[in-house]
Amino acid sequence: MSDQKNDAGTSQANAPAKDPKKKEDRKKKDDEDLSEEDLALKQQLELYVERVQDSDPGLQKVALESMRHEIRTSTSSMTSVPKPLKFLRPHYGTLKAFYETMPESDLKKYLADILSVLALTMSAEGERESLKYRLLGSEGDIGSWGHEYVRNLAGEIAQEYGKRQSEEAAIEDLMELVQQIVSFHMKHNAEPEAVDLLMEVEDLDLLIEHVDKTNFKRTCLYLTSAARYLPGPDDMLVLDIAYTIYLKFEEFASALQIALSLDNMQHVRQVFRSCDNQLKKMQFCYILARHGITFELDDDMVADDDERETLQDIINNTKLSESYLTLARDIEVMEPKSPEDIYKAHLLDGRASAGASVDSARQNLAATFVNAFVNAGFGQDKLMTAPADSSIGGSSGNWLFKNKEHGKTSAAASLGMILLWDVDSGLAQIDKYFHSNDNHVIAGALLGVGIVNCGVKNDCDPALALLSDYISKEDSSVRIGAIMGLGIAYAGAQNEQIRSSLTLILNDAKAPLDVIAFTAISLGLIYVGSCNEEVAQAIIFALMDRSESELGEPLTRLLPLALGLLYLGKQERVEATAEVSKTFNEKIRKYCDMTLLSCAYAGTGNVLKVQNLLGHCAQHLEKGETHQGPAVLGIAMVAMAEELGLDMSIRSLEHLLQYGEQNIRRAVPLALGLLCISNPKVNVMDTLSRLSHDSDSEVAMAAVISLGLIGAGTNNARIAGMLRNLSSYYYKDASLLFCVRIAQGLVHLGKGLLTLNPYHSDRFLLSPTALAGLVTMLHACLDMKAMVLGKYHYVLYFIVLAMQPRMLMTVDENLKPLSVPVRVGQAVDVVGQAGRPKTITGFQTHSTPVLLAAGDRAELATEKYIPLSPILEGHVILKENPDYREDS
Repeated sequence: MSDQKNDAGTSQANAPAKDPKKKEDRKKKDDEDLSEEDLALKQQLELYVERVQDSDPGLQKVALESMRHEIRTSTSSMTSVPKPLKFLRPHYGTLKAFYETMPESDLKKYLADILSVLALTMSAEGERESLKYRLLGSEGDIGSWGHEYVRNLAGEIAQEYGKRQSEEAAIEDLMELVQQIVSFHMKHNAEPEAVDLLMEVEDLDLLIEHVDKTNFKRTCLYLTSAARYLPGPDDMLVLDIAYTIYLKFEEFASALQIALSLDNMQHVRQVFRSCDNQLKKMQFCYILARHGITFELDDDMVADDDERETLQDIINNTKLSESYLTLARDIEVMEPKSPEDIYKAHLLDGRASAGASVDSARQNLAATFVNAFVNAGFGQDKLMTAPADSSIGGSSGNWLFKNKEHGKTSAAASLGMILLWDVDSGLAQIDKYFHSNDNHVIAGALLGVGIVNCGVKNDCDPALALLSDYISKEDSSVRIGAIMGLGIAYAGAQNEQIRSSLTLILNDAKAPLDVIAFTAISLGLIYVGSCNEEVAQAIIFALMDRSESELGEPLTRLLPLALGLLYLGKQERVEATAEVSKTFNEKIRKYCDMTLLSCAYAGTGNVLKVQNLLGHCAQHLEKGETHQGPAVLGIAMVAMAEELGLDMSIRSLEHLLQYGEQNIRRAVPLALGLLCISNPKVNVMDTLSRLSHDSDSEVAMAAVISLGLIGAGTNNARIAGMLRNLSSYYYKDASLLFCVRIAQGLVHLGKGLLTLNPYHSDRFLLSPTALAGLVTMLHACLDMKAMVLGKYHYVLYFIVLAMQPRMLMTVDENLKPLSVPVRVGQAVDVVGQAGRPKTITGFQTHSTPVLLAAGDRAELATEKYIPLSPILEGHVILKENPDYREDS
């Protein structure tokens, strides 16, 4: 065997010398280099090697034990090979050969143990000798040979397991060793390594018996973060194990979040049943309310009727408006703002502000939206709710009629946005518009009712009672108002009664195209992510009934989107429907295919699907092909799941801008807007700023709207400045100016208290209704001229589904706001780090309620209270810490 070994850590690799004399000299020289101690050790070990080969078993045993003792007790620095292993290297071959000749005995196993350790630095790549001798050796404790040895074994087991699986050989002996290694890793704070090994040998269930109170949090943290990078269905299995572990240690709130992430209602019910603490159950309800799903509690989950009612009220978000206004008062932003306060025209040079004084219907419509977005949820503004005798000289009636025809729809609906979540006072104020004799106003009032009820559920279903009479009226704008209102109010509710009445409209041959398109979207929202067969059938038939000319209409494209929403995030369960879509008319077939694919894998981070969608974007097609738009949006929808994929897709989209056809370039800004929603990243902001001056007006419009989306609710000064400059640059172009105004309204959404980000709970959970609302609005923006700038501008209100206060509100045990000091800073990823690393950096200390920006995390700055939620976001219940002692 050649002396030279390519293994790491050897400080002296002897070159195979041809001349024996030279070799002798070299050996002498090497020996002279060694210190006396080392030389003694080297000679000692060489003596042991000779003794091991002695015929006397007694001598052999003493020699093996001494050798073993030397190897175990040798400590060296991390970077070099321990001395005994280094000096024994030349004898590895000799010992191996001798091992083969030994008869079966305990001594032979003893030698196998030592060979296994020597193989750590000696064996050739891919030979897996360390594992081979370990399996032949004695059953003793492997940990005593040190961490590096155990790690090396784990690596070799993973390779061997793969080989045996392919050959279908037995793996029992390996699994015994795995047990030992996992228990060693778990005892020595190497949870990630234990998890990795178990993933390799496909036996994560073993983990449950090895976790204990000290390490289960770190283990679960690693499992949940690893799940994002695993292909399906492995990711689900990993999360399932984490859920089981959390339940075992009664970390119910964390278990609930995993159950929601898996979208498994059985698990959610199980969490409620397993926990018997009323306060904790209230906290679960706050988590469910923020996630925006419809959930009914039953006697099993909460026995007491009064308690159940309290909890159901929290899930139904009935107090959301109250908390939001408490936050607004605390931050002192209750004063209503007018669109002029947002435009800040006085900061611009003369020419732009001069053109603005003329009352144009388009500019008034823009002001309506800006006013609605900025004062969303505050219950008062200067246009719609101002009292009649006020000095401004106009009541809401006056503003309403400063808008033309369909503009009145959006104006009346904006009242719903201003009174967002406040159902009682909202319905009372909107009521006056129902007596109007202008159909557009009635349509707006119906939509307003839907918006007020968005995300807030109520036992007496006021929205359903008010809207269901209007869905079969003559006038199509009134019908659309009622249908869209139902879609927004009952998003995710899977309400059977609405389904039966809306599917009738879908199958009605006489219904106009726009009514059918909005009916489909509303059904898609109400049954979002439910994979409901009947709704899917109804939408498919509606698509098949469309004539050639209708298939070319931009509105028809909302039908495939509605179909996609039914399968939002449900991965392979879309396949049957995708097969059916291949039989559609070729005008819409590919569009449908892209939309279904992107919706089904939304928020999964599935790399293969991103590649597939990029492949479709790479083709250069003749004019009139529309399916690349949804493919580009699809890339953003799939990749928004985790930070790494998000950054990579931003780079891919940059490439598409340079090489893509026109219809791709129009979709890229919207995709960027979705990736960084309410999270103004500087590189994306610069790209969009560049595109907002693009020669193609559609690209510029999309870029402007996206600037609004990435800054939504952040009051970002840089974006606000950009948009002001754009408003003076485009002062003559009414369409672009309209988009600039919408974007200005979005940046100051809820005066900076709201976010549009569908991800919450430390970017772990994705709210399906929020994503559905955003995607619907973005799909409408793929054809700006027909939808947003045409008479369907009210599609912008779909974004209300994603609007949530970006607050941390701490409440006491009676659910009354409680002000405590918290530290707010940038979140730090601490997965797999040793010890107890800090989870936030660059923090400031505030008293609650506080606002959380994108990527922020909060932690309590006092020991006095214990939070009942692992993640401080939204509403968090604090209970007093019984062990707390005030410092005197």
